[in-house]
Amino acid sequence: MFRRTAFSAKERSLLHVIKLVSPFVMVVVLQAMIAGFSLEVMSSVRAYVAGEAMWSRSQKNAVYFLHLYLQSGEASQFAQYQSSIAVPIGDEYARWALERDPVNVELARIGFLQGGNHPDDVPGMIWLFRYFSGINFFQEAIREWAATDPMLLELSIFSEVIRSDLKGGPIRNADRLHFLSSRLSELNTQFTGHAERFSTALGEGSRTIKVTLTCVNIVTAAALILLLIWHTRRLVLQRQAFEDALHAEKERLAYQASHDWLTGLTNRRAFEARLQGELDGNAAGALSLILLDLDQFKSVNDSCGHLAGDRLLCQVAQLLRQDRRPQDLVARLGGDEFGLMLPECAPYEAVDIAERLRRSLELFSFAWDDRCFAITASIGVACIADRNTTLEDAMRRADAACYRAKEKGRNRVQVDNGKADVVVVAARPREAARA
Repeated sequence: MFRRTAFSAKERSLLHVIKLVSPFVMVVVLQAMIAGFSLEVMSSVRAYVAGEAMWSRSQKNAVYFLHLYLQSGEASQFAQYQSSIAVPIGDEYARWALERDPVNVELARIGFLQGGNHPDDVPGMIWLFRYFSGINFFQEAIREWAATDPMLLELSIFSEVIRSDLKGGPIRNADRLHFLSSRLSELNTQFTGHAERFSTALGEGSRTIKVTLTCVNIVTAAALILLLIWHTRRLVLQRQAFEDALHAEKERLAYQASHDWLTGLTNRRAFEARLQGELDGNAAGALSLILLDLDQFKSVNDSCGHLAGDRLLCQVAQLLRQDRRPQDLVARLGGDEFGLMLPECAPYEAVDIAERLRRSLELFSFAWDDRCFAITASIGVACIADRNTTLEDAMRRADAACYRAKEKGRNRVQVDNGKADVVVVAARPREAARA
């Protein structure tokens, strides 16, 4: 059972960690995907730019070698022409394969390879054509590319015508030679113009893509930073809330440990700790203690029940709190016994306070279920002038004075005069005295 519980706790901890890091992982993955996409696009555009250079150069070479062949009739120059013209024709076949419905990827791959493109660049070129051919700059480049198709066809026809004419030897007709040579020059000029516009369109598109992808990467990076800030702030706030809750819980536990649960007054342990601190301190002036025992509490409990007794204790506690100084301490020491600690309080002032408390309780009437009870208290006062007095001795003196007040008839204030005859036996019969 313990192992299952521990394993479950580990699972919850792992799930919590995954929940915390998942937003960052998602953004990082998105950033990586965008970066990979950017690299793929730029690499594919670069491949087309490199292919255009080879395509343009091969077209010019084809015209050049065909022109030389026209002048000399050497078969080697015609072979060079055929080798050169195969490059733009391969690219042309690749474009046709990609424009078909459905797309023939294998034929496009073969065409691009015939066009002299690097095998590693071919998949990217196919991908860019298939999914980005609708973009303005690429459409413009494709139009310039497609515009050379009639010229390639014408160049191929010219090559066959020239080859046929040269079978019988060099061309003697000057006009025909001039016509063929002029047309080849015109084709070369047209090829050059389309190639330049193709290159210009790709260049503009490449710059546009670069700026766009850079902005996308910047936005994604900014989103990651903002997410990091937001998540960190949330964690800080959660930690602060946890620390506040922990601090509040500590304060609540400390309050419960030092206060009476019923009346909210300080309990005996905290009262004695404060008294010990006062005795150990160097404060000037006498320290006065007042112990108060209710005289009729047992009769209220017996006749009306513990709820009535609890209500009476709370009302007495409220009465004892009235008119107290900030440094004074009121405590419930247990049962119906209360204590007041009055630092820097002269004996006559402490006796006056005790007498006023006795009178207030005497005038106080407790009502419960249409019954009224007169409440009085026996009060003992002890003034501690010597700070070398022990805690036990100080409490014993005040307790003895309170017992003497009850012994003398209750509802009175008895002052400890420091003499031995005031101090009764420590183990006095409290229940009998309260009866």
